[in-house]
Amino acid sequence: MSTRKDLRRIRIKRAIRAKIAGSAERPRLTVYRSNTAMYAQLVDDAAGKTLFSATSYTKGKVSNNIESAKSVGLAIADKAKAAGITKVVFDRNGYLYHGRIKSLAEGAREGGLQF
Repeated sequence: MSTRKDLRRIRIKRAIRAKIAGSAERPRLTVYRSNTAMYAQLVDDAAGKTLFSATSYTKGKVSNNIESAKSVGLAIADKAKAAGITKVVFDRNGYLYHGRIKSLAEGAREGGLQF
């Protein structure tokens, strides 16, 4: 059952997605935050494909804190740099830009992505 907070995030998400889109040259870096993990994807909206993804899940260990979010940002940046992608469009997916979302973005910037 949806809560007011979830409905608010979905409304903000739709407003953000109406303004931004990813391409092959500049894909969209989208973030999802669950109770147990952080997920990041690089998406080419023109082709409708996910190029790369990273998660805070590791073998036998689940973590969802600021440090693991930063490591997800670094991991997605490494995959993108290996494919020659340096510029992305950041999609915070309706979440407020603080805490884990901010940490993931800072990790991606440290890894070499520009947005």
